[in-house]
Amino acid sequence: MYRLMVAVRTLDEAAIAWQRQGILPAYAPQLGQEAAQVGSAFGVDRERDFLFPTYRELGVAQTIGVDMVEYMSTHLATWHGGLWDAAKHRFAPIQAVVAGSVLHAVGWAHGQRLRAGQTGAVPGQAPEGGLGVAIAYLGDGASSQGDVHEAMNFAAVYAAPVVFFVQNNGWAISVPTERQVAGGSVAARGAGYGMPAMRVDGNDAVAVVRAMRQALEHARAGRGPVIVEAMTYRRGPHSTADDPGRYRTLDDEREDAGADPIERLREALVGTGAADDAFFAACRTEAADAAETVRAGLLALGPRPGAEMFDLTFAEPTDELARQKTTWREESEHA
Repeated sequence: MYRLMVAVRTLDEAAIAWQRQGILPAYAPQLGQEAAQVGSAFGVDRERDFLFPTYRELGVAQTIGVDMVEYMSTHLATWHGGLWDAAKHRFAPIQAVVAGSVLHAVGWAHGQRLRAGQTGAVPGQAPEGGLGVAIAYLGDGASSQGDVHEAMNFAAVYAAPVVFFVQNNGWAISVPTERQVAGGSVAARGAGYGMPAMRVDGNDAVAVVRAMRQALEHARAGRGPVIVEAMTYRRGPHSTADDPGRYRTLDDEREDAGADPIERLREALVGTGAADDAFFAACRTEAADAAETVRAGLLALGPRPGAEMFDLTFAEPTDELARQKTTWREESEHA
């Protein structure tokens, strides 16, 4: 986990620099959320479960083995959703619509019950070996969307095997959690939907893994959905287009961010004698080399064929889409 977290932070920091250099048009940093992301993905079953990210789950993608050049292709604006094979990696395309991934996750999870022949909403029923579980990623800001209410209510009514993993990083862009989440807790809503919920220290990677394993076991056994709210902190801007200095100070960040998740795990490893300076140095070197490989891979991608936006929209193109494609070719390719 430590090696992954260092790799994630190194790539995340590099991506910010690439955006400033003009390599990436835009990027959504996740500085400070490494423990929540790596920990949440660390215990999933990569053969049965399916993960549904937002636009900020670089750490999740890296943990389950998605190629980072293919992942970052979306931030390069060469392909919508990412170039990786979603079915192979059990990792859905990047979702830019706030809370959109939550609806997709619940739909997939309900499909697992239907596939198992369990059309009724009876908690506690699961096929031998358990159900595949959907992991729906969302933030505290997204939890205020109506789509999340619909998703949680549907999941609870139909005992869908889904874990709602909420990264409460303290901010919905410029709005603090206390000003947009009634009661200050997303987990508290679980009682209203009749589903178990837990809050966990999102800066403690080990605690996140344990919470996720417990939640996955519950959902896999057919007992319905679970909310896991990981309390963390977004240490940087919401995106590279955001200026956090307009709504909080550097002193606020230092006081509210809490313990650095990577340094926290490092101290634990040192304290138990599980790692030494040579290991930590090797992690930093590996991470830097990997980030450079990603940069080179991104620069080598080149543009995608423009016709794809028409050819890959529908299985059977509509007359209107065909007309638009013809107009586009005339104007862009002078065909």
